[in-house]
Amino acid sequence: MDITKDIQYVGVNDREIDLFEGQYVVPNGMAYNSYVILDEKVAVFDTVDGRFGEEWLNNIQNALQGRTPDYLIVQHMEPDHSANVVRFLSAYPTATVVADQRAFVMMKQFFKEDYPDRRMAVKDGVMLSLGKHTLHFISAPMVHWPEVIMTYDDYDKALFSADAFGKFGALDAEEDWACEARRYYFGIVGKYGVQVQSLLKKAAGLDIQTICPLHGPVLKENLGYYLNLYDIWSSYGVESEGVAIFYTSIYGNTKKAVELLAQTLREDGCVKVVCSDLARSDMAENIEDAFRYGKIVLATTTYNGDIFPFMRTFLDGLVERNYQNRTVGFIENGSWAPIAAKTMKKILENSKNLTFIDPVVTLRSAMNEENAQQIKALSKTLCE
Repeated sequence: MDITKDIQYVGVNDREIDLFEGQYVVPNGMAYNSYVILDEKVAVFDTVDGRFGEEWLNNIQNALQGRTPDYLIVQHMEPDHSANVVRFLSAYPTATVVADQRAFVMMKQFFKEDYPDRRMAVKDGVMLSLGKHTLHFISAPMVHWPEVIMTYDDYDKALFSADAFGKFGALDAEEDWACEARRYYFGIVGKYGVQVQSLLKKAAGLDIQTICPLHGPVLKENLGYYLNLYDIWSSYGVESEGVAIFYTSIYGNTKKAVELLAQTLREDGCVKVVCSDLARSDMAENIEDAFRYGKIVLATTTYNGDIFPFMRTFLDGLVERNYQNRTVGFIENGSWAPIAAKTMKKILENSKNLTFIDPVVTLRSAMNEENAQQIKALSKTLCE
């Protein structure tokens, strides 16, 4: 597939995978992207997952049309992108591997070889000429591993962005970009918002016309849309107006309170209301929604002197990813010693700029008329 006259796509689609990184459900598979620049010298960008080495090498051979690559640029050492480094360098023994110095340390760990006689270590500001294409290397530590580099081609004005601007899903999947890119971002990169903001500042000085990520489609149209979303996500801003309610319910009583709140929010004119049963929904999608909306409600039961396990997993996931800048309401349930709200607040206490709505709605086993009035008051506060 031609990206430009000189840049070709040589990646692969993975329709065999069920869990990406062993945890993220990917019903539409994954794409492992790799690219070739054909100039006076030839550069290959990144390898692919180990299971697709032969297909990838065939793609490269077809793209090269008899030429020999001069460089393998390794932007990220995670195995879905680096697993075939050894195989490539064996197939092309004159090629030089280009990477951050920290990547060579990881190569030694992964492959027991760090190629001291055929490597080029690069960092921020280093340039490599292929002929008319000059590559500018951009250090992007912790987006989302420490050795990550990105590459800007000043001729075709293309940014090879490593895992940034990636998404779940094979390239032949017909699906909304933002939904799976958001789930990918907050699941995998979300903790590193400060580092992504630093990268965006570097990118602002470049004339970018094409973004070539390591997962998901090549982006050419309306780049401002994608850059704006990344700015919102990495600054922990609010993307969409609305209220997201996350709950667990054992015998249905907490669920009834949540359903009343959702109904009341809609009656009070709330633009968007999302309800998620944490025990029966994808945790990565729940985390995605918690970051998407500016207001959330947490509803759960006291359980073993703590909170229901799915709620704790959810909150741990938010805290791990630096959850901040949100308004949070609470509904708790407990038959004899309700402490769920206190426990949830304790988990979130070190998160930045969270506004907790008081009073807490406290159910004693089942919802009563007082609770119904409290829920109506909570709805009005959330809709203000």
